[in-house]
Amino acid sequence: MAAYLQWRRFVFFDRETVREPSGPDGAGAKPFALPPGIAVCDSGRGSLVFGDILCGAGRCQIWFLPRSLQLSSFQAYKLRVTHLYQLKQHSILVSIGEDEEGINPLVKVWNLEKRDGGNPLCTRIFPAIPGNKPTVVSCLTVHENLNFMAIGFADGSVVLTKGDITRDRHSKTQILHEGSYPVTGLAFRQSGKTTHLFVVTTENIQSYMLSVKDYPHLELDTHGCGLRCSSLSDPSQDLQFIVAGNECVYLYQPDERGPCFAFEGQKLIVHWYRGYLIIVSKDRKTSPKSEFAGNEAQNSDKQVLNIYDLCNKFIAYSSIFDDIVDVLAEWGSLYVLTRDGKIHVLQEKDTQTKLEACEFMLFRKNLFEMAINLAKSHHLDSDGLSEIFRQYGDHLYNKGNHDGAIQQYIRTIGKLEPSYVIRKFLDAQRIHNLTAYLQMLHLQSLANADHTTLLLNCYTKLKDSSKLEEFIKTSESEVHFDVETAIKVLRQAGYYSHAVYLAEKHEHHEWYLKIQLEDIKNYQEALHYIGKLPFEQAESNMKRYGKILMHHVPNETTELLKILCTDYSPSGGNEGPGMLEGKKANSEEFIPVFANNSRELKAFLEHMTEVQADSPQGVYDTLLELRLQNWAHEQDEQIKEKLHNEALTLLKSGRFKTVFDKALVLCQMHNFKDGVLYLYEQGKLFQQIMHYHMQNEQYKKVIEVCELYGDQEACLWEQALSYFARKEENCKEYIAAVLKHIENKNLMPPLLVVQTLAHNSTATLSVIKDYLVNKLQKQSRQIEQDEQRIQKYREETTRIRLEIEELKASPKIFQKTKCSICTSALELPSVHFLCGHSFHQHCFESYSESDSECPTCMPENRKVMDMIRAQEQKRDLHDQFQHQLKCSNDGFSVVADYFGRGVFNKLTLITDLPSGKTATTIEAGLQRELLIHTKRST
Repeated sequence: MAAYLQWRRFVFFDRETVREPSGPDGAGAKPFALPPGIAVCDSGRGSLVFGDILCGAGRCQIWFLPRSLQLSSFQAYKLRVTHLYQLKQHSILVSIGEDEEGINPLVKVWNLEKRDGGNPLCTRIFPAIPGNKPTVVSCLTVHENLNFMAIGFADGSVVLTKGDITRDRHSKTQILHEGSYPVTGLAFRQSGKTTHLFVVTTENIQSYMLSVKDYPHLELDTHGCGLRCSSLSDPSQDLQFIVAGNECVYLYQPDERGPCFAFEGQKLIVHWYRGYLIIVSKDRKTSPKSEFAGNEAQNSDKQVLNIYDLCNKFIAYSSIFDDIVDVLAEWGSLYVLTRDGKIHVLQEKDTQTKLEACEFMLFRKNLFEMAINLAKSHHLDSDGLSEIFRQYGDHLYNKGNHDGAIQQYIRTIGKLEPSYVIRKFLDAQRIHNLTAYLQMLHLQSLANADHTTLLLNCYTKLKDSSKLEEFIKTSESEVHFDVETAIKVLRQAGYYSHAVYLAEKHEHHEWYLKIQLEDIKNYQEALHYIGKLPFEQAESNMKRYGKILMHHVPNETTELLKILCTDYSPSGGNEGPGMLEGKKANSEEFIPVFANNSRELKAFLEHMTEVQADSPQGVYDTLLELRLQNWAHEQDEQIKEKLHNEALTLLKSGRFKTVFDKALVLCQMHNFKDGVLYLYEQGKLFQQIMHYHMQNEQYKKVIEVCELYGDQEACLWEQALSYFARKEENCKEYIAAVLKHIENKNLMPPLLVVQTLAHNSTATLSVIKDYLVNKLQKQSRQIEQDEQRIQKYREETTRIRLEIEELKASPKIFQKTKCSICTSALELPSVHFLCGHSFHQHCFESYSESDSECPTCMPENRKVMDMIRAQEQKRDLHDQFQHQLKCSNDGFSVVADYFGRGVFNKLTLITDLPSGKTATTIEAGLQRELLIHTKRST
């Protein structure tokens, strides 16, 4: 039970008297005054509602006072209005009053949105008394859903109307409760689909469940309250029913009694407003108490209005008034009506003003809990709350209560800079508090890498392995720290197993391998881990750590590399089915891994060349170099022969065409003779082959090279002759063989042969005697043949000249009797040519391509003309002539060939005969015909 005197008092409301609107002259407005005689009042839907204003005519009015203070009214009853209930969610007003003398109360339901002759429409009228017993109505309440209305009477009975209360036809009225004590308060409570009705009398409190048939009820307490001393709280107090006795205020749930508060004094009015409990009580405790009508007080008595905050346990406002009629809530303020006709407004201050007004006092008296509760109840923003928590934490810290302080600092996370708190608890004696703060910082995902480092250092200094494991072994979705930072700190602190666990769980492969290889030295486990990684990561890590692994576990590392470069799939199945095919690394990139491990390198390279014929060129190059090294250093003849064959086989595999020079250098470096000669042969370096044999003085090999490749490169024989000519020992046999081939192929002029052999002191005339004799005989025969050909050309030229003269001087007789095309008898018209061919005119026109050429001779003529044109085109080819003359062994024949083409004379050739024939044109035509005839006869 909370003691009233211990509650703090604040002034959260401003009190003013409602005044009339200012006039046009701007003079000060006087207080607004209500007409006398107000009996009941209520509020809602933007108006204050008053009833039973007795006027001179004896007519009873219901008045509406809007915010503009313009009163309006209508006559509701003839005598008086005793009760009013304005619904908050509907424009429905329910009133109870009397139209005639005696106890005959009438219930009227008004629809304020509809009009009947300028007045609100009365939708329903029915008598209020239960049965036929005349009794006074004591209280009234209506459910906001318009399906329930309850009326309490002074005889202890309660009448319940169920259904649409605005219509007679759709509702049913029945007596819900009967008792011996006057009913002083009613209230509906709606929770979900369950509806309860609280009934309070002067002596007891009961709860009825209206959502169940037969309306079961439960007695909650055996004491009651006076009229207007009960109310229903809002959801902030869980819709509890409030009953104010003269000693205590009790709160009730539908099935039990809740907390109570010791607010002494005779209670006159109780209301609930925005989380506040409003109580009007007598100022003098010695005033007489009324058993039933708690508001019957003498006008001279002062009344106290207190506004309580039950959640935070303080008094938000307290003031004394003269004879309060009622307290109404509308337009976000409280309106206090007094008997003198005045209206006092209580305007709640804004949250910031209230907090500023009370914080100084609360902080000065170290009432931080109350300040926090107050701020929360007024929905202070998080920044404001954080500042209160900080001050509270500072207060506890200064008092030495570090455990309590850290709890308050934890509540500032997200608003207060963490470094403010961390600096206070860096002392080793407060490391537990710092750990708690850092843990919460991580749980809220607000920690940075430095915070993670600090928290892990706290764990390690405390040697709290259980907390450390709990921290790092959270599920992946609950990780609130920087994993990489945690791994670094754990590694530095020597918690290798924890660091490895964290790295593996969160797939920080690089850190996992670093710790395994550099700290734990578990090379086998590291290699196994790489084998479980996806392809790209396995490839990159093998490039990075391959040398270390090869040094300690060479066989296993070699096997993994073989798999990685051929058909890799993670051993743990980390990649999906669609990603397992077609992934293989470039084997050439892993060759540096095998430094100082030539045996494993050879096995790896041979495996790659066997399973992948299209392996990178570097694989074959390295394998060749490795085999040549092994061959060069091997002492055992049998093994050396085997290595020799392996190296030569690799060279002959055809994989070194694009890197011919590199392969040749390797063979030369290791003095691999057969490989060098093979590569010379493949590169068509025949002179190098011969020079190689010359350097080794292998005379027979020199001759063999000339015989094998002399047809492709004729200068080999000349070089061989020069080589043997420079030898001082007796090489007659080889010189003779070379001269025989030179003679057969006519590769060198005799004079050049003699000059070449003149350098050899051992080469006598007998060596070249046969060569010279044969050469001179051949030249003699060639001279005879040339003289015969010259004589023949002279005779032919003489004959052609005679034919030309004959054509010039004598007529040409055409004696052909058959057409040269169809071989039929020749008939006129016909066409004749000087070449002796004749044609039918129609045959000539059908087959001839030109009117001036013989169709039969035209193919041969065209060949001759093409030859002439080719000669003309080649007349100016001086560069070609010079090149051939320089490279030819027989320069005279080249000059004779170009002379025969007409390069050294100028020939004018006329190939077409114009339509107008002159003597000159006829002579040109005859010359052309003669040329054609000469070509055809030859």
